[in-house]
Amino acid sequence: MLDLTYETPKPKVIAGVKHDWELVIGMEIHAQVSSNAKLFSGASTQVGAEPNSNVAFVDAAMPGMLPVINEFCIEQAVRSGLGLKAQINLRSAFDRKNYFYPDLPQGYQISQLYHPIVGEGEVLVEMGPGVARLVRVERIHLEQDAGKSIHDMDPTMSFVDFNRTGVALMEIVSRPDIRGPEEAAAYVVKLRQILRYLGTCDGNMQNGNLRADVNVSVCRAGQYEKYQETQDFSHLGTRCELKNMNSMKFIQLAIDVEARRQIAILEDGGTVTQETRLYDPDKNETRSMRSKEEAHDYRYFPCPDLLPLEIDQAWVDEIAAAMPELPDAKKARFMGDFGLTDYDANVLTADLESAAFFEAVAKGRDGKQAANWVINELFGRLNKQGLAITESPVSAAQLGGVLDLIGSGEITGKMAKDLFEIVWTEGGDPVEQAAKHGMKAVTDTGAIEAALDALIAANPEQVERAKVNAKLAGWFTGQVLKSTGGKANPAVVNAMVAQKLGL
Repeated sequence: MLDLTYETPKPKVIAGVKHDWELVIGMEIHAQVSSNAKLFSGASTQVGAEPNSNVAFVDAAMPGMLPVINEFCIEQAVRSGLGLKAQINLRSAFDRKNYFYPDLPQGYQISQLYHPIVGEGEVLVEMGPGVARLVRVERIHLEQDAGKSIHDMDPTMSFVDFNRTGVALMEIVSRPDIRGPEEAAAYVVKLRQILRYLGTCDGNMQNGNLRADVNVSVCRAGQYEKYQETQDFSHLGTRCELKNMNSMKFIQLAIDVEARRQIAILEDGGTVTQETRLYDPDKNETRSMRSKEEAHDYRYFPCPDLLPLEIDQAWVDEIAAAMPELPDAKKARFMGDFGLTDYDANVLTADLESAAFFEAVAKGRDGKQAANWVINELFGRLNKQGLAITESPVSAAQLGGVLDLIGSGEITGKMAKDLFEIVWTEGGDPVEQAAKHGMKAVTDTGAIEAALDALIAANPEQVERAKVNAKLAGWFTGQVLKSTGGKANPAVVNAMVAQKLGL
């Protein structure tokens, strides 16, 4: 396991005119379940399909159509709960959440208010090397997504696409444990990473497959500690919800601007109104969307079309036994097995594809050298060209072949970078490409010695200076490497220079 120090969350303090104020943040993450079919129908969840082409009769609320639970979506929710070390409730139930909007054909959403499928869990959020904070998860419940209203296709009419209607969502609700914008973004990053490792949500925020509702409130120093003692939310101040945030950058900006808005109201003697607000990134401000509804406003009641959901502990145990290695465990293993730094291990375990690529390169080789090449050479080139790791022109086997040539002394480090460029642009086997392009390290010590002897004879003053200051001996190494076109092994040259100069 990782060697981490657990920190008590340090609140973000914003100075007002009269008082200092602390931030308190809770988050509701809506994560689309990775499934080929919807929560209560067999309709496809394919992204990019023609509008209203992925709609079953039950999704469109046709009379007499009854929902049928998709077992795989239930499995995905259980898997997510296990990944967050959460309580799996063997008995849960679905409720109807009633509200009316054009993109909700039924006039209600099937959700889980009273008996969610997953109970309390936790997310470990690293805030720096060796420092972590624990954010408690209150619950995960399953619910249907709504459709999409489109207002920019016609000046006088709005359109509705029901393709997303009925798609399974996991709503992951945190406790108000987050104390600043940076921590909020880090929490979303970590939660997204875990879900992607589990394969329960692809985490695509651009498509809205993972989005955050952020509850922000401010309180005076000492009030949060009173809340922890009493669990009385009145100590935390009135919260406002920032709806549908899908960018780490905007999450941080929105929290900061909303907190300052609330502080200005309070210091002016006003009262913060509980409401749902939207963040406008162009104006860097939040604006009111609607008053914040409470549970009774939605007139929740048990869904009469669905019996309570009961699952067996043996099934949960079976899912748990097949769980993949999660980010924290993989990071700890990489640091232990390959001797990686905290930073390098973080970079390489950021996603499954990068971790798998690195592990394939490092297998049977020097782990630190493999990490250096993957992070600096490969990732650097991928970032420069805007490519994902899955689009890399250089495979793990090819990069491993380059490292093998360095390890055997057949090519130098400089030559390896040239070879990497050739393999990137032309492909092919590194050994064959090295031979084709005449890349072979000079191993003839006689030729190296002759070049060095000539250099020493021609530069007696430089020899004397190097004997006084050994650091200056590097000049001879550089000149020999230059004379051999970078094909001489630097380690061999360094050793010969030291011997010749008596260092």
